[in-house]
Order: sequence, then structure tokens, then C-alpha cells
Amino acid sequence: MKKKEWVLREILYQVLEKRRVFLTQEFLSDKCEVSLGNVNYTLKTLESMSAIEKKAKGFTVTNPKKILVYWASIRNLTADIVFKTSSKLSVKEIEELMPPSLFTAYSGYKFLFGSVPSDYSEVFVYADPEEIKKRFPREGKIDNIFVLKMDEHLKKFRRIPIAQLYVDLWNINTWYAQEFLKALEARIDGILERIGH
Repeated sequence: MKKKEWVLREILYQVLEKRRVFLTQEFLSDKCEVSLGNVNYTLKTLESMSAIEKKAKGFTVTNPKKILVYWASIRNLTADIVFKTSSKLSVKEIEELMPPSLFTAYSGYKFLFGSVPSDYSEVFVYADPEEIKKRFPREGKIDNIFVLKMDEHLKKFRRIPIAQLYVDLWNINTWYAQEFLKALEARIDGILERIGH
């Protein structure tokens, strides 16, 4: 994942989880541990699409949904898969046996919101691939465990950020990913409505 995406993730985390719409470049640079130049480059793109409005000492997020869709469209989930395998265990058993991880996609939704809009048959996690290899030796031909590369910025979160969950689901091509995405969009719309967006 590119550092530009770390900046997008942090902006959306601040809006969706912290309910903050006014941010500064310095704040983002510090939180993401990236250069101010990197932050400014990302903000120029967002400003050109009218997703933010620059102010004297920072900027206001005016259209978080636009930022979310923009990030989803540039996210390359496949490129971040560092290990995949198959297990004959149930999804629930796989989740229970998983080493310390950040669950995303279907499991991420389940653990974040305590429910699921549909059944699912794969587990996606941000984790150490070596640990997963030890716990889940290949048992078949169809992969159902996908390990994504954990980046330094993502390690700072105790649970998967809502925006990360959204862009990951957006990039999975199953009918049930669409069900999860619809349910998540409704939740995001509810958050944005409460903060006046």
C-alpha cells in the first residue's frame, strides 16, 4: 500500500471514527509518519475533486464519501496479498485459531459491528504470514485464507478502521462482498448524517 493511502486512511479515520472534519497537514504528517510533501501531494488531489477545502491553518473535509470512493478505486488489494492458503475448518474455527491479526472484509465487519449481512466462506487478515503458515497448512485447492501485508501506519490501530474495511470489501469480487459493502455504506451514511455530511 502506498503512503498516499496511509494519508487517505488517516483522514477518513478522523472523520468516521473521531468525528473530526478539520485537520492540518502537520497532524497528518505526524500521525502517518510521512513527509509534509507527501501529505500536500495527496491533499492537492482531494482539493481538485472538491473533497476538501483548504483553510488558513489546515483544511476541512467537505465530502468524505468522495475520498472513500477515490481510495477504493485506487486500492490494489491483490497486490497486498502476501500469503494465501486453504483450510477445511469452518470460517468460525479459522477466526478463532488466527494469531494476533487485524481482520478485514467479512470477519472485520463481523467483529466491528457484531453481525453479518450474509454468509461468507473466506477470511482476510492483516497479519504475519509466517504465523499463518504455521497454523494453517494447505488442506485443499481452493484458497479461503488471505493474508494482507500489514503496513506501519495500520499497525497503530487496535481494530480495522471503517474506511479500510470499505476499500477492502470494494476490491473483493464475490456476490456477498457486495452485500457487506451495501450494509457498510448504510452505516457510513448514518455516521456522516450525524456529523452533518
